Amino acid sequence: MVLQRTIYLNGEYLPESQAKISIFDRGTLFGDAVYDVVPVLSDRFINFDKHYLRLTRSLDSLSIPCPVSSRDLLTSIRELALRNRLSEGVVYIQVSRGIADRDFLADKDLSPTVFMFTQQKSLLQHPKLPNGVTLKTVPDIRWARRDIKSCNLLGQVLAKSRAQDEGADDALMIESDGTITECGSSSFFIYRDQCIVTRPLGTEILPGVTRNALMKLKNTHQIAIEERPYTLDEVLSAEEAFLSGASSLILPVVAVDNVPIGIGTPGTISTTMRENYIQFALGSGIPTQS
Repeated sequence: MVLQRTIYLNGEYLPESQAKISIFDRGTLFGDAVYDVVPVLSDRFINFDKHYLRLTRSLDSLSIPCPVSSRDLLTSIRELALRNRLSEGVVYIQVSRGIADRDFLADKDLSPTVFMFTQQKSLLQHPKLPNGVTLKTVPDIRWARRDIKSCNLLGQVLAKSRAQDEGADDALMIESDGTITECGSSSFFIYRDQCIVTRPLGTEILPGVTRNALMKLKNTHQIAIEERPYTLDEVLSAEEAFLSGASSLILPVVAVDNVPIGIGTPGTISTTMRENYIQFALGSGIPTQS
């Protein structure tokens, strides 16, 4: 374990104690920033191209110029992985609009702030794997453009905190119309009537990169996938449920609001989905060293 990580900040590699961001950075003042997270498994970056595309889409949605090419970003995160001896975990990437005195309106010529850091995490042997994940439903109070991976995460912080306070592992968020959106930081799926059901893409949810990979693996899974709105009643009567995310990969959900899903243990569908995804990820990942 590296005692002090190396951080990337605006083209420099610095010890984390020396990496400083201005208090006038718009990411700090307004949350005027986006981020993405690239998982690392067995010395491979997983879905790097898709994470880069989502980063650029988020930036474009906020009219923040993308300050780094895909090639240069890959070079930078390879250097970070090498310096931090990262073989399994994640690389966090954040881009803000830049630095200026506090004003809601920003100059068009600001230089974006870019920083990145690594986190060592156990992804293949996730601590929640043996027993599965429990969820607590909460109202979805996030802003209306959830498809942008913005650094405005207060809604998720409050949702996850409430879930933890009530003894659950994560939150399951519900729209005012009673339909499910997603978990606190991951996509959500249910399995019922021989079909996997998940909410369709739109401004209500984040276009999960792991979610996208799962959708494309449907022929491998040999299970139908239906994208449509669904309610908590459908969740509670489902045979199985699971979530997906960059650092969680796929994890079975065994209870929602203390109500068991199915028989209340990780099921064969979620287990198979996880196995298939890991096989795909390891087979398609980009080596962390060139």
